[in-house]
Amino acid sequence: MKQLLVIVLNLLFSVNLFSQRSFLLYSPDSSLHLLVNIQDKLSWALYAGDQLLTQSASVDIEIGGQGKMSDKLMISDSRISSLKETLSVPVPYRKKTIIESYNQLMIVFRSPFAIQFRMYNEGMAYRIEADPVFADTAFVKSENVLFELDENAVVWFAHMDKRQNVDRFHTSFEAVYKKEALKDIADTMLTYSPLTVSLPNGYHLGISDANLVDYPGMFLEKKGNALHGVFAAWPGKEKLMEGEFPQYVVEERAGYLAAIKGRQFLPWRAVLVAKKDIDLPGNDLLWLLGDKSKITDPSWIRYGKGTDEWITGINLFNIPFKAGINTATYKYYIDFAKRFGFDQVMLDAGWSDVKDLFKINPAIDMKELVAYAGKKNIRLMLWTLCSTLDRQLDSALTQFNKWGITSIMTDFMDRDDQPVVNFYHRVAKACARHKISVMFHGAFPPKGFNRTWPNAITSEGVLGAEWNIWSELATPEHNVAIAYTRMLAGPLDYEPGLLLNAQKDQFRPIGKNPMSIGTRCHQLAMFVVYDSPLQIFSGNISQGLKEPAFMELVGGIPVTWDETKILQGKIGEFIVTARRKGDDWYVAALNNSEPRSIQLQLDFLAAGYYKLTICKDGVNASDYGSDYSISTKTTDKKGEQTIHLAPGGGFLIKITPR
Repeated sequence: MKQLLVIVLNLLFSVNLFSQRSFLLYSPDSSLHLLVNIQDKLSWALYAGDQLLTQSASVDIEIGGQGKMSDKLMISDSRISSLKETLSVPVPYRKKTIIESYNQLMIVFRSPFAIQFRMYNEGMAYRIEADPVFADTAFVKSENVLFELDENAVVWFAHMDKRQNVDRFHTSFEAVYKKEALKDIADTMLTYSPLTVSLPNGYHLGISDANLVDYPGMFLEKKGNALHGVFAAWPGKEKLMEGEFPQYVVEERAGYLAAIKGRQFLPWRAVLVAKKDIDLPGNDLLWLLGDKSKITDPSWIRYGKGTDEWITGINLFNIPFKAGINTATYKYYIDFAKRFGFDQVMLDAGWSDVKDLFKINPAIDMKELVAYAGKKNIRLMLWTLCSTLDRQLDSALTQFNKWGITSIMTDFMDRDDQPVVNFYHRVAKACARHKISVMFHGAFPPKGFNRTWPNAITSEGVLGAEWNIWSELATPEHNVAIAYTRMLAGPLDYEPGLLLNAQKDQFRPIGKNPMSIGTRCHQLAMFVVYDSPLQIFSGNISQGLKEPAFMELVGGIPVTWDETKILQGKIGEFIVTARRKGDDWYVAALNNSEPRSIQLQLDFLAAGYYKLTICKDGVNASDYGSDYSISTKTTDKKGEQTIHLAPGGGFLIKITPR
């Protein structure tokens, strides 16, 4: 009844204000509302009650030969509709079902443009529809996207550094998330989405694009008190940059963003809204904005927990053979996976010639390896270079099917202009046809892509564990911030699990034997805190074999979940996450560099008694990062737990019914 009343009020208000060319749209629970005004320009303002959250003085687009949308803002039609349905998530990286509920305003202009606004309880989004009146290709010359903010806002964003010899849009989407006062950010700032804004009134906003289809992704730059959308133009001229991993880079950009044919919706421009810090990590708006799944039967999609050897450089010990990219080494990884409950083993770069997926490393007997993995019921996952995969796509996937490969990684796209966005869809579609899951590295965050293609099980697009090899950037503060920033966009492949752990004053970047900043339990907690239905353990497995109790705990952590709750947290400081799989709960925490104690209530549990397996920072973890303890106890839902977190610390609690 309440929802019907809101719809009726929306309709009445729209009709009453139609002559004034203004529209009011509420979220289903009426906590948010959007005012859309159409005068000389199209503008909008988003409110929570009487508090302005953000606004845009101008939404516009220009298409060659058609002019700007703002040239002809004559309304020919407007409609308000609503939807509420329960969606099943094919690969439940947060929860099994998501309720999609929104009110929608569609405004059609007499020019070849329309605009669609949606209000969710979780935030708002809009997208432009272009309908060129001619059959040939139309060129999008520009799009004006603007988010005006309170001058005293604080922004958490990825601090990009421009690479040498490439343009500013060439990035692997791996940068450190740091906070900065909006007024202190230089106007030269360029970052990618999503980013998070903390307002003086206590609200938090996630700003992003979503549902990238046949159109470039949105970067953001700061001008005054506003964030402006910036887009990589069509690559007019490319060259293949040689090196260990050859990749195409753009030498010249064309004078347009995208080439479109026929009626087309552009990607969504979205604002996620949270009253509290802990409301951000579980916000599903960007997934909801993705197109519906292209896969009618997703039952074949494989996910799970795997190993990867690249970060540790296959630096094994206590073995009777020479470690390296060879059959014996991968059999050793398969045995490790089998022992500790892992599902698969990655064969990273080097199993084949990076330029030819059919030139297998002569030290690998693929037939023997495939047979051995099959006997152990362990799946193999193969790394690919994106330019090579694109060139050999169908033939390579056919060969992978013959080997029984159910998942692959493709790497080094490092762009999100229109041709590269289309590459993602082309690869996901081809992999779906061959019933293969795909992970994208050197990749933009999903932002709804994994709803459209649920076989795109996870993406990198994050500064993760590998950066410990050559930098000091993967700090505890960054690791905590990820949950409130990058993770808004969907699953991320951080690849946690490094077993050599150090506090900041002891940390050194070391290749082939990398350590992490923070404690062992900080690494452990990532397997629960971070969304990803394919979690990859990056630690040295020879070291893991010396700590079987710890590895059994890691191997037993699920990767998909029935339910997720964020119990406590503050962006950049700490987060406590609880996830349920069947009757079992896993509670994990990540901490920044300040020691703290967590008072953990278990009131989310059902009545009864439970066994708690607690892995927490050891008493000396503030000096020796690898120190931890594992203990068990029995309690009920009234049993409050007090857990101390070391600097850069964490904990994991497995809760099982007695």
